[in-house]
Amino acid sequence: MKHRLKTFGRGGIHPDDKKAPAADCPVRNSYFGQTAVIPMGQHLGAPAECLVKPGDTVREGERIGEAAGPISAHVHCPFPGVVEKVEPLILPNGSSSRAVFLRIEGPFEPVSDRRVNDGWARMSSEELLAMIREAGLVGLGGATFPVHVKIAVPKGKKADFLIINGVECEPYLCADYRVMLEYTEEVLEGIDIVAKITDAAKVIIAVENNKPKAIEKMKEAVARSGRPYIVESLKVRYPQGDEKQLIQAVTGAEVPSGALPIEVGCVVCNVGTAKSVYDAVVLRRPLTERIVTVSGGAVAHPANLKTRIGVPVKDLLSECGTDFSKVKKIVIGGPMMGFALADWNTPVTKGTGGILALTAKEIRTKAETACLHCGRCVRVCPMGLAPVTLYKLIQAGEYAKAAEAGLSDCKECGCCSYTCPAGLYLVQAFKKGKILRRKMG
Repeated sequence: MKHRLKTFGRGGIHPDDKKAPAADCPVRNSYFGQTAVIPMGQHLGAPAECLVKPGDTVREGERIGEAAGPISAHVHCPFPGVVEKVEPLILPNGSSSRAVFLRIEGPFEPVSDRRVNDGWARMSSEELLAMIREAGLVGLGGATFPVHVKIAVPKGKKADFLIINGVECEPYLCADYRVMLEYTEEVLEGIDIVAKITDAAKVIIAVENNKPKAIEKMKEAVARSGRPYIVESLKVRYPQGDEKQLIQAVTGAEVPSGALPIEVGCVVCNVGTAKSVYDAVVLRRPLTERIVTVSGGAVAHPANLKTRIGVPVKDLLSECGTDFSKVKKIVIGGPMMGFALADWNTPVTKGTGGILALTAKEIRTKAETACLHCGRCVRVCPMGLAPVTLYKLIQAGEYAKAAEAGLSDCKECGCCSYTCPAGLYLVQAFKKGKILRRKMG
């Protein structure tokens, strides 16, 4: 009998993954110019408090932003240089953040993979979490939640499962895939550190079945090391990378509305985040760089670039031979949940997993018509919502009623918009509704 691959229970879609152009491109270092822009708001929660002013000289790796509150993260300078100005910057998600505009100059620190902390196994969970906080780590899967908060198990709770998210279900994106292939041992030691912090009873590394090389590489490394970890192949299905859908796929448990994964005994950590945990604890490196997939129909040479935070998006696109005359839209992140850029000089941040230069052919555009009452949006919603009902309530200004109908549970995954034959801007309406509902109090 053929083994049935696990997946989540309701809804979801299977768009063309479009990963082939970049999937076989090994990670390489990107170039950078003479300037960089480092926002203080690169994470979920309160933006960091800026610690520098115009005229200051900063070192590579120096902390230039102080976490402002319990849900926040430090910001470190990716380059040596001189602060030219500190001004507000509009981020891809539409929020505003103060940002340090840097002129790059001065000596760089020698790049080294020398281990400086072989004794982490003797450290307490509190000591390890403090190191992770100091390094400014945030989740690299897209949500950018501060890691020292995300993996800290509250008193009275227990982590039955530590789920390592290697799903990367967004089309085009291959950064996590390349991390699993090229940084396998670092990822596994990062998982070891997170497993110690959470004291998880069981560790499962979840990878979708369209990444057979990564699955094989991880299984071989786990078996060779004797670690008691399970590498689970999952059915290809979007949005399985969302932690609620992933938890259901792997454990069968459903996280209640408004609750966190720990309520069902789970902690979820992205594979790229696990690698950054290794960097922070073993190498004592702050989070100042990440791997970014550059792809799309207008890109002549798709790539997976190890790039420093603060490099302008346009520079990376130029490096990959982008034909800007063909560009219809530039998207930060994936095509389903990413953000279209108004300013191509927007910098790479900790949460930038992909940069897509899309042509008119790649962008599905259609005239918006009246709702056909076909029910497709309801069938594909992984949260079991009625998107068209939410849409109509928001269009009518009934934000409180939309909240009662489950608006806060919407993950903005885009499944409804993707399938809507009427071309309704459903996700955009839900984002608007959430903002206006918050303003109403």
